[in-house]
Amino acid sequence: QVQLVESGGGLVQAGGSLRLSCAASGRTFRTYAMGWFRQAPGKEREIVAAISSWSGSRTYYTDSVKGRSTISRDNAKNTVYLQMNSLKPEDTAVYYCAAAKWDSDYVSSRNYDYWGQGTQVTVSS
Repeated sequence: QVQLVESGGGLVQAGGSLRLSCAASGRTFRTYAMGWFRQAPGKEREIVAAISSWSGSRTYYTDSVKGRSTISRDNAKNTVYLQMNSLKPEDTAVYYCAAAKWDSDYVSSRNYDYWGQGTQVTVSS
């Protein structure tokens, strides 16, 4: 069992930055691929970014955040990060951290086994 706790959300003006953190419990964090998803009101949950297990040598970004966001992981701290820059009002959503046992389909939420409770990100115009 892996427990995930997100932090770092908040209210920011358009053009600003935030760094989201997701702290994981357990000794097997490095063996999980990690993803960040978001869900805006009235919309489906969507992938934002993902990073492969172990060294995190592979990353994935949805088109809308490419060039503005960076996902990274620190296995010594059991933490995955999402640095978001040049934030836009359309980035407003609840952001969820998720862990997947298998490095396969990063996009589908069905591939992820554990989820955090989410952290709210609000970008004002």
